[in-house]
Amino acid sequence: MKYLLAGEETERLTFRLLKKSDFDGWLPLFDNKDAARFLAMDPSKTKRELCEFWFEKVFNRYQNDLGGMNVLIEKSSGNLIGQCGLLVQDIDNKIRLEVGYSILPKYWGKGFATEAAIKCKAFAFENNFSETIISIIHPENIASEKVALKNGMSMTKQVMFHDMLANIFEVKNPLK
Repeated sequence: MKYLLAGEETERLTFRLLKKSDFDGWLPLFDNKDAARFLAMDPSKTKRELCEFWFEKVFNRYQNDLGGMNVLIEKSSGNLIGQCGLLVQDIDNKIRLEVGYSILPKYWGKGFATEAAIKCKAFAFENNFSETIISIIHPENIASEKVALKNGMSMTKQVMFHDMLANIFEVKNPLK
């Protein structure tokens, strides 16, 4: 579980592990029709099915030391506002470390994804987890691309990822 940021903080956020009791708080992510598509999930599923699949993936990552999404709690309100974390991914048969992020729709546009993603990148580099960090982004997800750019990344290529065309954004560890 070395890739998890439980207990870490930023100016406005605290990171903790996902709990089963977070389920109802996470359901609103799937009110947005693009969420499933942008996350390489089946958009024909109900939002409850999508949320169940999401939770299974997160808990599987935790159990198998593949990183995982951390719940983001806004310090000022105590509200769950999103998830962000370091994820071990297989891209073109090469193991890569990704910064992944998803923010609940009512918190979009407030800089939370950028703040959390920058923290994850710094955590990975400070702990020498990888010489590069990537973000895997659906080509139509302009908001996530903006977060990657603010996180110092640039687009390096397009790949097929879980039957979805994806842009790969990458940044090198400046400490190396």
